[in-house]
Parts: sequence; C-alpha cells; structure tokens
Amino acid sequence: MASVRPVRWHIAVFLAPAVLVYTALMIIPLFGTLVQSLFNEDAAGARVFVGLRNFATLFGDALWSDAFWNALGNNLWFFVIHMLVQNPIGVALAAILSSPNLRMAAFYRTAIFIPTILSFVIVGFVWKLILSPIWGIAPGLLDMVGLKSLFAPWLGKEEYALTALALVSVWQFVGIPMMLIYAALLSIPDEVLEAAEMDGITGGAQFWKIKLPLILPSIGIISILTFVGNFNAFDLIYVAQGALAGPDFSTDILGTFLYRTFFGFQLQIGDPYMGSAIAGAMFGIILVGVCLYLFGIQTRLRRYQF
Repeated sequence: MASVRPVRWHIAVFLAPAVLVYTALMIIPLFGTLVQSLFNEDAAGARVFVGLRNFATLFGDALWSDAFWNALGNNLWFFVIHMLVQNPIGVALAAILSSPNLRMAAFYRTAIFIPTILSFVIVGFVWKLILSPIWGIAPGLLDMVGLKSLFAPWLGKEEYALTALALVSVWQFVGIPMMLIYAALLSIPDEVLEAAEMDGITGGAQFWKIKLPLILPSIGIISILTFVGNFNAFDLIYVAQGALAGPDFSTDILGTFLYRTFFGFQLQIGDPYMGSAIAGAMFGIILVGVCLYLFGIQTRLRRYQF
C-alpha cells in the first residue's frame, strides 16, 4: 500500500501573512482600479458603466491623448537611458569589484550602493540644489576644471530636463544591478574559470567569452526589473519638477500624469475614472512587457544557466 504524503501545512502558515498583506495592499486595489476604469459619471453625477469608453477617450481624444502620448514617450526615454547607461555601468562595476586583486572592494560596493537606500525626496532636493544655476555647486565644480562653459540650467530646459533627471536616477540606483551582477559573477563555479585559464582565456577575454554568457539570465532579470520600475516611476520627477513636470510638461511621465488626473492639481479637478483608465493603461503596458520577457527572452536565456 502506497504511503500517503503528509500535507505540509507549515508552508501555508508561513506564506499566509505575506499573501494577506500583499492581497490587501496590492491585488484588491489593482482590481478595484481596473473595475473603476470601466465607469464614469453621467450629467446627473451618477456612476454609470461605460465599458472601454474611457480608454477610447484617453487614446483618441486630443484633450487627453496628447498628454498621454507625451507622457508615454517620456517614460520610454526614461527607460532607454536606464537600459543604456545604468545597466552597462552596473555590469562594468560588478566585473571590476569581483576581481580578486582589487583592494577595498567592500568599501567601494558600500559607497556605490548607499544612494540606493536614500529617500527620493532627499535625492531630488539635493540634486536640484546641486544643478541650480543660482546657488548650486555644479557651476563652480565645472569652473575648477575649466569646463564652466558646458554648464547650463539643465533642469530648466525642455530638451535637457528629462535626461538630467534620468541620469540622477541612474546615479541613485546603479547599485542594484551592480550587486545583482556581482552575486551572479560570484556564483560561477571556479572549475569553469580554471578550465578557461588552462585554455589561455584570461582577463577581459575571460569576461566576454565565459562570464558574460553565463550571467545573461541575471542581466535579463535586471532588464525587466528596470522596465517595471521605470514605468512605475513618479517620486523623483514629482520632487524635482512638481506635479506639472515642467518645463512645459517635458518631464511628464505616466506617474505624474496619473497623479494630476486622479487627484487634481491647482485648477484641474480630479477625475478618478479617467485616472483609473490611465492606471489601467500603465498596468497593460507593464503586463505586455513582462509577458514578452517571460515568453520571448527568458526561454532563450535558459540555455546559459547551469
């Protein structure tokens, strides 16, 4: 007679608190927002079901679509800068810090990671002071090295403001990909590296031919985390440029657009139904990106895993 496997109730007991908290704070509000995006108010102020009409208005009505597509384009640029600047720098720093010959590696790791734990409010306010053309220290620092002519009020110019804030965000969060890649590099078996050295593959060639292919799954995870994080961004833009995301909405992203729409700002009255539609669109964009990664990229990267 086959033995009956015992039910592992302890797993459910340990998972229950986290599941309940996550459900209460994330899952229920998410579904509530998606449901609310299907409603609106009629002329009498009563709540009526309108289906996908809010989304049609958001994507097709010029009063809403211009602001939405502008915010989406800014979000894409914000994400591209993180992908092209933050993640490659994180990989490079991890490769350098994983070198066994580097002294004070622990100090460098800590120093680079510290900005990650700082508050968005502190980071936004401090960098706004640093880049200020009136009392900031950036003009003086550039003048010390003879490059003051390169300084410009980057946060006050439409063509530079979003890029400047994206680079500030890169400075703050480059420690996260650095630590994840660092851990991935340390997990590579010594036997693999010793075999590569016996074949004469050392130094930079060893990183490009051996280490990089083996950490591609980790780089893929970092990429999708960067995508999700950037399309949920709000704090830094709000602190540095305000809810209007100036100048002239040049730093407006989906998060600030959602905030103004849902809660209202200055003379703009809040519209929770259109705000919910924007939140639903953000959820759809993130969901599509995650699905493309899971089913289109991750399956191809598995071949490099041990």
